Amino acid sequence: MEFLTDPVTWWLDPFTSSEVMRNALWAGLLAVLATSVVGTWVVLRGMTFLGDALAHGVLPGIAIAFVIGVNTTVGALVAAVAMVLAINLMRNASPLPEDTSIGVLFVGFLALAVVILSSRSGSYTGDLNRFLFGSILGIDTTDLVRQAIAATIVVVSVAVFYRPFLVMTFDEVQAQLLGLRPRLAHGVLLVLVALSIVASFETVGNLLVFAFLVAPPATATLLVRRVPQIMALAVAIGAVAVVVGLLVSFHHETATGATMALVAVVLFFAALVLRSAHVALRPRIAAA
Repeated sequence: MEFLTDPVTWWLDPFTSSEVMRNALWAGLLAVLATSVVGTWVVLRGMTFLGDALAHGVLPGIAIAFVIGVNTTVGALVAAVAMVLAINLMRNASPLPEDTSIGVLFVGFLALAVVILSSRSGSYTGDLNRFLFGSILGIDTTDLVRQAIAATIVVVSVAVFYRPFLVMTFDEVQAQLLGLRPRLAHGVLLVLVALSIVASFETVGNLLVFAFLVAPPATATLLVRRVPQIMALAVAIGAVAVVVGLLVSFHHETATGATMALVAVVLFFAALVLRSAHVALRPRIAAA
């Protein structure tokens, strides 16, 4: 119970005494900003499976870049762009439902990554763990600058395309009639999702970035209704998950990325319980 009995030591000292922890904090907050803002649209449009597919779709690029000795971020970005183009192509050309096409691509990209990583040239456990589960404590200034640029692009793009995203989310036909070009907006949204994933995978890891993309916005939708409020609250919830996750990891020596993701999921279930209790008690309160 040190976090209650000695709050300064538990809550503040890790950040004031360690540059590594400060860098990790900034990296986590930037990752949350990018993923929660764009993740709001992922949750509202019911695109969580697509987000999961994109999160895993960057793995072949990371694997190939790792094997040939190129920066893994570049490989992830190339794979993300390829995944986005493939999804759009299959969405327009395939008569099958969109989730079926996405599922085929998901399996194909993931299988390719496993084949590459299982080869003799790709089997190096240390670096494999780094880009699968993150290396937030190894973040440096260059990584922070890259994340800040990506987060800025995501936030500005969401602001510019806010109206097309909003109308498209609730009525794609209406968006077409209003001349908002929903196909272009959908493509932009996919690119932003891919960008936020690529910018964040070294922070929380490729396999855990999906938690930040979905859990904070999903939690926010349980508590508020308007889209700007959902975005703002999602960022706040994600920030809480980052701070608490970092501190728990620091004091109890757990995996940092997984701890932050777990806190985000715990916050979701806490909000779900509170909302369910409120709905159950509302008739009694109204009667009283």
